[in-house]
Amino acid sequence: MRCRLIGVPLQDGNSHRGCEMGPSAYRTAGLVEVLAELGHEVTDLGNVTLPHTEAKTHPNSAVHHLPEIAGWTEVLTDVAYRQSADGMPIFLGGDHALSAGTVAGVARRAAEQSRPLFVLWLDAHTDFHTLETTDSGNLHGVPMAYLTGRPGFADYFPPNAHPVDPANVCMIGIRSVDPAERAALADSPITVVDMRSIDEHGIAAPLRQFIERVEAANGLLHVSLDVDFLEPDIAPAVGTTVPGGATFREAHLVMEMLHDSGLVSSLDLVELNPFLDVRGRTARLMVDLTASLMGRRVLDRPTRSY
Repeated sequence: MRCRLIGVPLQDGNSHRGCEMGPSAYRTAGLVEVLAELGHEVTDLGNVTLPHTEAKTHPNSAVHHLPEIAGWTEVLTDVAYRQSADGMPIFLGGDHALSAGTVAGVARRAAEQSRPLFVLWLDAHTDFHTLETTDSGNLHGVPMAYLTGRPGFADYFPPNAHPVDPANVCMIGIRSVDPAERAALADSPITVVDMRSIDEHGIAAPLRQFIERVEAANGLLHVSLDVDFLEPDIAPAVGTTVPGGATFREAHLVMEMLHDSGLVSSLDLVELNPFLDVRGRTARLMVDLTASLMGRRVLDRPTRSY
């Protein structure tokens, strides 16, 4: 596999500084070396930079850094489209606002190939707010609403030329949903697998069902992995911790099943805040999960000494 690593030092989508250091943390944790050891051709394209942005405001006074997030969305849409032409782009975040651009870019690629795009959203949150409904104003909470064509983004975000069909979105690990998001999801065909469902039925069954749908449709599959999908005890380096997340083995099982499917065509690694990490523990875990997605088997897992 031709892996294209793209750093996105974006932290304007939330209120916790530090995510801009995420790309460097992944590189320091050995992501390039791990992928190369697995036999992949790896090209590190460095970090994307934010161009000049036009000033803009929104009637919702809570919204902040709107020009910056709109600018990031525009530039990342172009980068994702170009880098998905002949390889697998892996976006090193950076907060989850980056997905508004990365998914939009691969959606354009999928449309050109006349294939549906599916999105697996591994997250504690649904990120289904619009610019009107967000109380915090943190725009890492809006990308899925933008990507699926919910109203209210025109004149503020770049035009969404290829919205993702909500029926092609599966969210797994959800455990923190605001009332406005809950109401919107009730009218949406998005598949939401919350932690209560995982507790009762396990994580493999709903993921397998989603993978089978992607395969039957000959779809492209984008995976967006947020650090807060994981249990905070094993992944502390995130500013939006929610107790009760995926365990070490649940997370690796998801990645191993995705690898077995052979369907993943692009990947986001988001919300890593090295400033909140403990001796690089979360960065190494995210690299290990990426390794599982890219072919490392249980029997190949290295032993570590600290």
